[in-house]
Amino acid sequence: MAVASTSLACPQFSGLRRSSCPKLDSPPLSISTAQSFFQNLDSHLRLSSSSPRNKACRPVVAMAGSGKFFVGGNWKCNGTKESIGKLISDLNSAKLESDVDVVVAPPFIYIDQVKSSLTDRMEVSAQNCWIGKGGAFTGEISGEQLKDIGCKWVILGHSERRHIIGEDDEFIGKKAAYALGQGLGVIACIGELLQEREEGKTFDVCYKQLKAFVDAVPSWDDVVIAYEPVWAIGTGKVATPQQAQEVHVAVRDWLIKNVSAEVASKTRIIYGGSVNGSNCADLAKQEDIDGFLVGGASLKGPEFATIVNSVTSKKVAA
Repeated sequence: MAVASTSLACPQFSGLRRSSCPKLDSPPLSISTAQSFFQNLDSHLRLSSSSPRNKACRPVVAMAGSGKFFVGGNWKCNGTKESIGKLISDLNSAKLESDVDVVVAPPFIYIDQVKSSLTDRMEVSAQNCWIGKGGAFTGEISGEQLKDIGCKWVILGHSERRHIIGEDDEFIGKKAAYALGQGLGVIACIGELLQEREEGKTFDVCYKQLKAFVDAVPSWDDVVIAYEPVWAIGTGKVATPQQAQEVHVAVRDWLIKNVSAEVASKTRIIYGGSVNGSNCADLAKQEDIDGFLVGGASLKGPEFATIVNSVTSKKVAA
């Protein structure tokens, strides 16, 4: 990498580790500090760099990862038989881009209704599952039961499970391992609280949550990582495309160092946090954003379709 001029402004990671950038008027840097600085700078510059692969003679998808664009709809604790029937009708009639994996996650009691009436174009996910095989666990649902009714995916580690229900990192990791063992794909959620972002702990929190998955899961073949800053979930506040990209590229780099380059490339890292039809296109343009996990907007069929079709924002012509 070429040596940067000292006139180049230090990259500012919004709400992340501002203190990691040395002041330009500070004493000479040690070799190790300088190396760290330029590694951070290189990572930051990569956000806007163009890959040589994008100069092919046909349209390509500008994604850092090699996986297919992925959009999930988390319906949370919402819906009735009637409203869900209307939503399914809207989804079935929507024209969706073909190069996107689309998954919807209804409440447990409506999974069978959705599975039996939703077109095969979309797959069905659960919003949670138990840590092991069924038994005397009142109120829980096992991975075996989810497979039995046709679920393909399960959302684990969502901030509402972490911060309202009280599930910790280790427990969530064990859930993920068991779900994968039953043949379910896992949407593994990570993300920081507002206070943690303001204190510059975003990376630390995400890495710690990631490590719990790494320590537990046997394979990353069927794992999608969802970065969801807690301060942006259901609040109407959205991380800027640059803020989201900063975390996504950091997560991918962490996977390179702590798992493998292959896993980092093929694991899709999607963004969640007040994603809607108005902001999805700008977010989708970011190289390391491989899709979305959508909350409230997923309850509106036409808007959810718009979010799915934001994959076109990633396509660049030669």
